[in-house]
Amino acid sequence: MKLVDKLEKILYKVKNPVRYIGNEWNMVKKDWAEDKIKVALAFPDLYEIGMSHLGLKLLYHLLNEEEDIICERTYAPWIDMEELMREEGIPLFSLENKKAISEFDIFGFTLQYEMSYTNIINMLDLAGLPLYSKDRDEKYPLVIGGGSIVFNPEPIAAFFDIFFIGEAEDGVVELVRKYRELKDKALKKEEILFELSQIPGVYVPSLYDVSYDENGRIKAIKPELPGVKEKIQRQVVSNLDQAYYPTKMIMPYMNVVHDRAVIEIARGCTRGCRFCAAGISYRPVRERSKETIIRLADEILRNTGYDEISLTSLSTMDYSDVADLVKTMARRYEKDKVSISLPSLRVDRFSVNLAREVQRVRKTGLTFAPEAGTQRLRDVINKGVQEEDLYDAVQAAFEEGWSTIKLYFMIGLPTETMDDIAGIVDLAKRVLQIGEEVRKNTSRQMKKIQVNVSVSTFVPKAFTPFQWVAMDSKEVIEEKQKYLKEHLTDRGLSFSWNNPDLSLLEGVFSRGDRRLAPVIESAWRKGARFDGWGELFAIDKWEAAFRENQLDMSSYLRARELDELLPWDHIDVGVNKKFLRKEYKAAHAGELTRDCRQVGCTGCAICFDLDVKMELYRGDVNVN
Repeated sequence: MKLVDKLEKILYKVKNPVRYIGNEWNMVKKDWAEDKIKVALAFPDLYEIGMSHLGLKLLYHLLNEEEDIICERTYAPWIDMEELMREEGIPLFSLENKKAISEFDIFGFTLQYEMSYTNIINMLDLAGLPLYSKDRDEKYPLVIGGGSIVFNPEPIAAFFDIFFIGEAEDGVVELVRKYRELKDKALKKEEILFELSQIPGVYVPSLYDVSYDENGRIKAIKPELPGVKEKIQRQVVSNLDQAYYPTKMIMPYMNVVHDRAVIEIARGCTRGCRFCAAGISYRPVRERSKETIIRLADEILRNTGYDEISLTSLSTMDYSDVADLVKTMARRYEKDKVSISLPSLRVDRFSVNLAREVQRVRKTGLTFAPEAGTQRLRDVINKGVQEEDLYDAVQAAFEEGWSTIKLYFMIGLPTETMDDIAGIVDLAKRVLQIGEEVRKNTSRQMKKIQVNVSVSTFVPKAFTPFQWVAMDSKEVIEEKQKYLKEHLTDRGLSFSWNNPDLSLLEGVFSRGDRRLAPVIESAWRKGARFDGWGELFAIDKWEAAFRENQLDMSSYLRARELDELLPWDHIDVGVNKKFLRKEYKAAHAGELTRDCRQVGCTGCAICFDLDVKMELYRGDVNVN
């Protein structure tokens, strides 16, 4: 029986079968021809999560614009679908041509979250592939990983043949064609991997030997063969304005997490928040011109019919002349009832005023991220937000008619004390008081004021100034959460928090090493799936997996020495370690590092080491 027929037989039995049928508007389905290179792009989470990810969309359409490449998609099946697939002998398949993943040349994963690791090996198993790279020869698809968390890919290195480090727009087509060329020469897998390792940004874990000392710390990371580069340098798109961007995005049949037109207006951030991995790994800042952004918006709206455009970047409000851009777009599309959304707001009155301008069509809530409850701790993390700025911003928001404000904080930040936790309570109550005063004094009809406080647990990440710090223990996290639960009880305040066990496990993998691969496999064999989904996460499975492999979670959550060799030290993101050490010391001294846009170079060396300069949009562009 054909795979398509088997699918028709079971789809009516699963929840949300639309996740597995494909055939969406703007989907690219090519004739399955032997002379074409076949790439399966995978997102190790549900369809509705993966369909919201811009990077996957970009690669999908970029590859499909090449005549000699077929690119199709696959996502992690939910529990009900997985059970039926295993019962009926249905392998993991692509949505476009409903082909088994084993029929593709390349199986490429976009990796965004450490807690998707068990989904990755579950998808390898469903595809009929051996889990470990060493057990797959040249007859199997090449398994590639890329995305925001591959700057420390070591915990999952054993499962992947190669990783692409950095931004793939300029290198992925070359990589795909080079692999096909090598495969057509009937080379052995080891030979293929060596040749691919010569491509900039390509990391082949099997070509590097990692040794440990008697305490389990990294002793050395060395290439195993002559000609293998000692460091893998992150690849960067030098000119974002000229970079490829898709405008015929696939339109899903079901609601997805971010169901709107998305335009990346800039890449990178110079604010220098010391906890933020993305702020380091996407430097330098590169902006698209206003002219290009509006052209892309026009094409996307014409090709999709969306009624909302999200202007996205790590710090959208820092885009040069952002006010002119969003006002121009808001007025351009207002007659068609197309709204503009800004996913990240600065904590200031300017941002509120701009939000008012763009939300004339459709008003949504406002979120501000003070991150910490006291000014002392905000200075430690280099947040650059003054308390007066926050109060001024929320005052403006309430005066403009918003009645619901969300405040985002972290607990567990370096040097944090219970005074800082109490500061979260004080700040939230002051925001609520400001809202109630505005409501009392306004002449307009206004809903009851609601302040939603969301608190996550800080996780140290590789390539940040905090990559050396210890993570709070479970007991300390729970003590801080308990305090907040007991004190954020006023009417008009709500409090949400995350699972400490989940945060701690993320902390293990964010700074983990290669010894964790067997732990991931053990947890998966015990049934771990979709660990980022609260209803499925089971810490007992993971604790048993660590015991089986004689590893201690706490050893990965400890503080590191500043001169210690780290598992990711053979990867070069372009920001040098000297700068990160300087920022680490500045944090503990409570010293701020200003934005290099405003004060000039602060010494991260990204513009010099990668030879990619900051590209800011300047000047007025007339758009009819």
